[in-house]
Amino acid sequence: MKKVMLVFGTRPEAIKMAPVVKELNSRENIQTIVCVTGQHREMLDQVLNVFEIKPDYDLSIMKEKQTLFEVTENILKKIKEVLEIERPNLVLVHGDTSTTFVTALACYYMQIDVGHVEAGLRTHNIYSPFPEEFNRQAVGVIAKYHFAPTEQAKQNLMSEGKRAESIFVTGNTVIDALKKTIHTAYTHSVLEWAEGSRLILLTAHRRENLGDPLKNIFKAIRHIVEEFEDIKVVYPIHMNPEIRKIAKEIFGNHKRIRVIEPLDVLDFHNFMAHSFLILTDSGGIQEEAPSLGKPVLVLRNTTERPEGISAGTLKLVGVNEGDIFDAFKLLLNDKDEYEKMSQANNPYGDGRASVRIREVIEKNLFHF
Repeated sequence: MKKVMLVFGTRPEAIKMAPVVKELNSRENIQTIVCVTGQHREMLDQVLNVFEIKPDYDLSIMKEKQTLFEVTENILKKIKEVLEIERPNLVLVHGDTSTTFVTALACYYMQIDVGHVEAGLRTHNIYSPFPEEFNRQAVGVIAKYHFAPTEQAKQNLMSEGKRAESIFVTGNTVIDALKKTIHTAYTHSVLEWAEGSRLILLTAHRRENLGDPLKNIFKAIRHIVEEFEDIKVVYPIHMNPEIRKIAKEIFGNHKRIRVIEPLDVLDFHNFMAHSFLILTDSGGIQEEAPSLGKPVLVLRNTTERPEGISAGTLKLVGVNEGDIFDAFKLLLNDKDEYEKMSQANNPYGDGRASVRIREVIEKNLFHF
């Protein structure tokens, strides 16, 4: 029996790795081991509960106000012990987090093969997003198997000299996850509050947007809310105290802006499904929203997901107050523009990414 270990630590990673865990667990010829770092704590645990995943190892590295130095050091020390105990045939990591980079580095030191799920995303600027772009590029150097979500991601890897036979276009596993989380009969008190209005879902939390960029985002949104009486905004706010301070300062107690605590994955996916429009600086939402027919304004200066922009479901609007306001207002006023974005084709796959990843692993570990 071959041993495959999956290592992840944040909420987005858990959402996207859960379908892979489930798929590998269905195979009797694979021993599946799950190790979480706890880089996100409460939000990670919520996802594990929804998908009914019990980790074999929990490194619990999260401490208040940790720096990137401390996160890296803590993961590196603790993952070494787990790898020494298990000696897996393959370790799967996901995306671009510190957990992903440090785990891949530890596997390199111990000469353990790495498979990179959601490989090949690039902005080609290692400081945007920071530190994610560096992390994904560094893991690309180490990984033996690159599970690219799209043809564009494959081409990015090819242009860096990766061997074609090491790259597998699978689609994005987040589409697999949506099959479990979206419920047609879903209800929530906040959705009842928004009934009869166009619901705008906001997420904003990226490190590079802290300070003036975040203020610009919030000011543009407040300005729109004051101009359009038929919209309501829901903002599941990040735990970061600085973000909460800025939100309170600009949104105050506006009666049509609801700042709420973070939602678990089931709630959040269903909020997306009920929304009219999504504004976000997140990465994963740029992939999820196309499956739900929801236009997305991306509150960033760069995106490593150009497929959504090419398909027409995403629009990169940056962090300038005026630009955000203009793009937001256009979609509220122009029905044709809205429908063009909402009906764009989903470039991120058909919900069978985890099956394709499992097939590649079996073929390579068992040589059939």
